[in-house]
Amino acid sequence: MGGELIELQAEPEVSVVAAPEPIALDIVYEDDALMAINKPVGLVVHPGAGNPRGTLMNGLLHHAAELDRLPRAGIIHRLDKETTGLLLIGKTLEAHTALVRLLADREIARRYVAICNGVLTGGGTIDEPIGRHPVDRKRMSVRPEGKPAVTHYTVLHRFAAHTHISVALETGRTHQIRVHTQTMGHPLVIDERYGDKDANRRAGKLGLKRLFLHAQSIAFPDKSGNELHFTAPLADDLDDFLSHGLRTPKSTKRRKQK
Repeated sequence: MGGELIELQAEPEVSVVAAPEPIALDIVYEDDALMAINKPVGLVVHPGAGNPRGTLMNGLLHHAAELDRLPRAGIIHRLDKETTGLLLIGKTLEAHTALVRLLADREIARRYVAICNGVLTGGGTIDEPIGRHPVDRKRMSVRPEGKPAVTHYTVLHRFAAHTHISVALETGRTHQIRVHTQTMGHPLVIDERYGDKDANRRAGKLGLKRLFLHAQSIAFPDKSGNELHFTAPLADDLDDFLSHGLRTPKSTKRRKQK
């Protein structure tokens, strides 16, 4: 019709400069086009404020120098410093572009395992928009003006005071699982940013020393339409806590994670 006002909120990508560093990488899969990495706890994905070096991006550039031609050394998505598990890296511009498109179209299935405080009665879906916290800029929160965020979760096992859950992401907002579980009143255990201090202290007495959130599997179609599926086992400390730190499950015996 003409005369309409169009308002854009541009978010330019921050320029990141990183140098190659010999950092050990747990490579789950690698070919000429892509890599799947099992990120350990404590490893920051790419350089930023307070983390100028020693990141996954530095390690990737040392592993494959040609990645310096790609945005963020080919890294497709991120995991928090405290979160372990699978990350995808495109090794060529074609592969990187294809993976970014698959992620945007929600065709990359990402599944996490986590332990939250309290006993959930069943699974469900959390559909709440997430945006930057209005006061604490290091936190995210459910905000009416936030970006759409959808999290699906199912109960794996119920314990006396905790629930072991499987989580599937429909979107990938910053801190999405941590914010959404907090919103429903069951924050993740040992979550120093979004959790409950008393509950964190009790979980610490049971043997857990860090956030229990692990990106366990990723699946997506390759360019021929065949599904690629990668999994990463729990780190020993998380596995020990699940096996021995918690009390006997209320309803079912624990099944070994693939």
